[in-house]
Amino acid sequence: MGNESLMLRACLTYIRQLGPGFITGVSDADPSGIATYSQAGTRFGTSMLWVALFSFPLMAAIQEISARIGRVTGQGLAGNIRMHYPPGLLYAAVLLIAVSNTINIGADIGAMAAALELVIGQDRWHLFPIAIGTASVAALTFLSYPTYASGLKWVGISVFSYFGIVLFVQIPWREVLYDTFVPSIRFSDNYLTMLVAVLGTTISPYLFFWQSSLEVEEQRATPGEAPVRKAPRQAHSQFEKIRIDTYSGMAISNAVMFFIILTTALSLHAHHITEIESAEQAARALEPIAGRFAFLLFAVGIIGTGLLAVPVLAGSVGYVIGEAFKWPTGLDHKPYKAKRFYAVIAISTLLGTALDFIGVDPIKALVWSAVINGLISVPLLCMLMLIARNPKAMGRFTISRKLSAAGWLTAGIMILAAVTLVGHLFLPGS
Repeated sequence: MGNESLMLRACLTYIRQLGPGFITGVSDADPSGIATYSQAGTRFGTSMLWVALFSFPLMAAIQEISARIGRVTGQGLAGNIRMHYPPGLLYAAVLLIAVSNTINIGADIGAMAAALELVIGQDRWHLFPIAIGTASVAALTFLSYPTYASGLKWVGISVFSYFGIVLFVQIPWREVLYDTFVPSIRFSDNYLTMLVAVLGTTISPYLFFWQSSLEVEEQRATPGEAPVRKAPRQAHSQFEKIRIDTYSGMAISNAVMFFIILTTALSLHAHHITEIESAEQAARALEPIAGRFAFLLFAVGIIGTGLLAVPVLAGSVGYVIGEAFKWPTGLDHKPYKAKRFYAVIAISTLLGTALDFIGVDPIKALVWSAVINGLISVPLLCMLMLIARNPKAMGRFTISRKLSAAGWLTAGIMILAAVTLVGHLFLPGS
């Protein structure tokens, strides 16, 4: 009993450490990501499994840097850009995040509505997208931050459904292990586009802004905690919590990527299905091959991750615009004290929902949305790194050389991927 009690306490302590990093990591495996990973596995089989392993340390380093900026300065990323850099850079970042996130919201709501139809039945009155959008805005607006954050942790458990799907397919372990540890890069337009899409939906710009701002919320909600610049004695405990939380979230995110690519590669690509336009289509295609239970797990995972991701996408737009214009910003504010912040969240969600009603098919644009994320992440990664190494912003808590090297390596890889893709798409003879 003594050992069991110690293990239980250790588990509870670990769960309590989970917060913004876990929420950020799990929300990254949203329906848009699921569709992109499904497309990768369907088109290229197991040859893209290496990306899940390769991107984990890069993604974890970038999100740890984002988290540290919030914890050290007591402000989100947009607030730090406003304080320390020219307005043009700030407004460019605001525009890029607002447009990209709104498209993603529409894609995610569309995928969730389609998955609900698979589970519940036909939505003849097209009420599912409206209900999902309304519920997301209401949750962000009317729930207290501790309640909301706790709820997101529990919703995040839905991503584990993807780990169970592999039980329904036969796994050629030698091939899988080889493709996981030995990168296979093809210099074709389709492969490079998909590679940038996978990297773009994994190392997504909105996640930088979301986690840095959410760390500020977490700090405010924790009695006794303060921005590290003002309370340097708390640096070790706060940074340790960030590391455990963030690396846990990113590990789960990349594991989900791995298992979705693996599942679609072995069930769809292996049966000569090489084109999937949406997460919902991937779920439907799984049923005759892997069985109804695998199909239901996939569909329920889309709904659960969407419930997590849509508020994160809309909330990050609220943070970016609110911090840019010095509005009262934060989920710990009552609606009447941060009207413009919550109005931005509502408008962003409304516009995203509208994409499902005006003839625009956001699901077909998922992969290209991810490609755009991959391209716009380049300038935003550079801005993130400049802030993290800026003593005016971070004081004596600028990031270490090791973390800086990992961050700049990530930026360099994203630049290389973007330049290679653009060169292949637009330069004659390439």
